[in-house]
Amino acid sequence: MKLSLVLIIYRSDSSISLEASKFCEKVLKSKKIKSNRIESDFHKDEIEKYLCNSELRPDIGIVLGGDGTFLKCANALADYDIPLLSINIGGNLGFLTQEKDFLFDKSFVEILEKEEYIIDCRNRLNCHILISGKGQKKKIIKSYNALNDFYFKSVEQDISPTTQIQLEIDNEKVNEYKGDGLIISTSTGSTAYSMAAGGPIVHPSIDAMIINPICPMSLASRPIVIPNTSKVIIKPVKESKGEFKLWRDGSKCMTIKENYYCEIEKGKSPCKIIKFKKSTNYYSTLIKKLDWKGDLSLKHSKN
Repeated sequence: MKLSLVLIIYRSDSSISLEASKFCEKVLKSKKIKSNRIESDFHKDEIEKYLCNSELRPDIGIVLGGDGTFLKCANALADYDIPLLSINIGGNLGFLTQEKDFLFDKSFVEILEKEEYIIDCRNRLNCHILISGKGQKKKIIKSYNALNDFYFKSVEQDISPTTQIQLEIDNEKVNEYKGDGLIISTSTGSTAYSMAAGGPIVHPSIDAMIINPICPMSLASRPIVIPNTSKVIIKPVKESKGEFKLWRDGSKCMTIKENYYCEIEKGKSPCKIIKFKKSTNYYSTLIKKLDWKGDLSLKHSKN
């Protein structure tokens, strides 16, 4: 890959990431590659202004932080078709980041120029919030995209009331969930909140959605994996308080009122993630993050 311009995005509340961004900028400059540095605490309109005012579109974006920083950048930049290289700075090895050694030994530039990487296209989810109207007319109030997940929880902060949510898949009413909430996850997000709530681990190459209840009151409410070509409708149950809060990738979005509903489908633009061929593979990351046993023969050979 010939690099003309690189966008460096660093975690805004991290002095370590700030210093890493300056180091990255210096390395690129030594290779006569232009770069721009910005903090991760930005809004989409800031990115739009930046890209419109720039003479060149960045060839790639380098994200310095953890998985949370990457999620924020992915949802802001995926629509611009900019591949993202995420390097883990200041945290534990994540599922979306590369090891920091690639940055500090300066090998990342050579790997990019020699194209010793793959571009992993990760599907996202799109959520339209609509208001129920008369007849077939629909009015979209707001739209969001998520790389990991959307989830729905109570609007209450001080107490922990149950949430009642109606689920439809492809225009068929499937279930009503009563409990702490409901998660709609991508395969990428299966190792995030959904896994913590007891959901299955789904390899990111599998095109799927995971629907996972959070602490349901009924033992019959189980996680379900469906094709990501499905359309999922989420509605408040009117017999309950009829409101809940929508979250995406760990950030609050808005309150879903009694006369609102949500349509969730596969997003139009995937997130392009640069994965180095020399980096830790998916299963090795699982073994490390989840403290699995891995290859027992290697441990026996040391004894």
